[in-house]
Amino acid sequence: MNGANALFVEENLRSLGFFLLGFCLVPFPVAAQEGAPEDGAGERIVIADQLRDDLITVLATGSPEYLKWNGIAVSIFDQGDVAQVQGADITRLLQRAPGVTASRNGPQGSFTGIRVRGAEAEQLLVMLDGVRMADPASPSGGFDFGSLAMGNLSKVELQRSSNSTIWGSDAIGGVLLLTTGFTEGADASLEYGSNDGLYATGGVGLESGLASLSLRGGYARSDGFSAAAGGIEDDGFRQAELVAQGEVELARGLSLFASTRYARGRTDIDGFPAPDFVLADTGEYQRIRQLSAATGLDYFANGLGLSLSLSQSDSERENYDPALGSQPGYTTDGTSRRAELRGHTRLDSEFGLSFGGEGEWTRFETLFDAPRRTAAGGAYVQLDYDDDPLHFAVGLRRDEHRDFGGQWSFGADAAASIGSGFHLTASYGEGFKAPSLFQLHSDYGNSGLRPEKSRSVDAGIALDGQDFDVQAILFHRVTRDQILFASCFGVTTGICENRPFGTYDNTGRTRGQGVEIEADWRIGDNWRAHGAYSYIDSEDRSASSANFGKILPRRPRHAATLSLDWQAGDGFALGTDLRVVSASYDDAANLVRLDGYAVLDLRANWRLSDDIELFGRIENAWDEQYQTAAGYATQGRAAFLGVRAWL
Repeated sequence: MNGANALFVEENLRSLGFFLLGFCLVPFPVAAQEGAPEDGAGERIVIADQLRDDLITVLATGSPEYLKWNGIAVSIFDQGDVAQVQGADITRLLQRAPGVTASRNGPQGSFTGIRVRGAEAEQLLVMLDGVRMADPASPSGGFDFGSLAMGNLSKVELQRSSNSTIWGSDAIGGVLLLTTGFTEGADASLEYGSNDGLYATGGVGLESGLASLSLRGGYARSDGFSAAAGGIEDDGFRQAELVAQGEVELARGLSLFASTRYARGRTDIDGFPAPDFVLADTGEYQRIRQLSAATGLDYFANGLGLSLSLSQSDSERENYDPALGSQPGYTTDGTSRRAELRGHTRLDSEFGLSFGGEGEWTRFETLFDAPRRTAAGGAYVQLDYDDDPLHFAVGLRRDEHRDFGGQWSFGADAAASIGSGFHLTASYGEGFKAPSLFQLHSDYGNSGLRPEKSRSVDAGIALDGQDFDVQAILFHRVTRDQILFASCFGVTTGICENRPFGTYDNTGRTRGQGVEIEADWRIGDNWRAHGAYSYIDSEDRSASSANFGKILPRRPRHAATLSLDWQAGDGFALGTDLRVVSASYDDAANLVRLDGYAVLDLRANWRLSDDIELFGRIENAWDEQYQTAAGYATQGRAAFLGVRAWL
């Protein structure tokens, strides 16, 4: 996008934001009802109708409850949303929520970061089927969304504020909970399209008396395009995934559950070859293997809910450069094992108590780093009050880490209905992120690191009308002691003593603040419009930094997603998504500018019968040329057709 178009995008985004702000609404709980959901039975998950009485989440307390019973900002997507968006790329789904931006280093499968309200991509806690997915062997201990295909997901819950009180380490920028669908009967989906892209998913479920078993699989493949902008060699991607889930009812209210996921993939990447050391076509590629598993007991009876679980995740990566030989040039292996107990009980008709505790044992090694280990544990308690028209909750947590000691986290939220469909909400949350094993114990490590810490506050107002809902929320978050890499080039004293290549240090301080606006308009029986807009002011506030006051890298100030859907009575539907993002910078010094862009996706589906559906989409319909990471290309115009079947 040229400079004039980029200015046009930014100005119009600002105008859109002020327009939506005039309606002012926020996702907000209404009057509480007695009797929290004990097993999630009959739950209905939607994204736009945030005020519905039957919306259920586990983000606020760690146990299932109605979303109306808390004042935190949450977006929830269901299996219908996943099918509507289509494809394997989860960023196209998440960017329908306010406050979310994404960057990717090339085609599908390349490193992909999700940033919420301007936080670092590594500061988003990601869990899949109850297992933490962060790679303990990655430098910052984050999760790469390029290794996740969304077709088998049935539920996506996103909290957009700090919440280490309930979830512990990593929950600075928010919490993302992903749930794989539990298959009833059998189903399959197959799509094919541009770049020789193929994506297939399927599953089968069996139930017998008190036991059930579900198996799901997926395979994604694409020849892709050159990751390096201007390159001519395609960089492809392929990944296979297998998920198994089972549950047995041992007694009334008591069940045993187990799940496991195995994913294996290969991604072609471009590098920085000699002698120019600039991004260009290379033959490099990466192999990744992910294995996760969880098992435990769920108990729901007599107003008490308990969940005890044991889980493990393992991520292995191997990087190859055929120009240097057949052996991997770099390898990593990270493992996390956890034991958790979460519970909730009603003290009386108005008060409830949530509580829990956990222990975690992590290990990492690389081709150049010997195995290192650490351990941590924590416990929390939260008191909830619900009595029409008021809700509030306060919680406290204590964590202990083998390397840096203890950490307290406090959180509170409140909500009130003020009549005529208006609602108010407010929340305060604290977050922390423990230093990664790489930051602590690699050749670049610093064993004296402290955890990163955040404090976030938000407040808003909501209007729930008969056909039109509007939501707005103001937010502010400050993160201190952020861990940054310190170059030791030419420095041999202080922290750089005996560290010629550099090390990590707690020198960063950042701020993210702004407004999120979401609106949903139901037009008659056939039309529905949805919009999500965010203004995010994210700055470097490190007092001693040369970049003080600069915009944080890859954080556009304005971002909006507008959707319009039309449903015919014969099962035929059309839809469009317009994603508009303002300019940003690729570097901390704000010297490399990334122009704003607007991407239009078109989609359709046709339910031929109760058992068969055809679907298709055109991504980037007007072939916008843009970058979310400097030097890396993005998907041009692409088309896909597919079919789903249920047995």
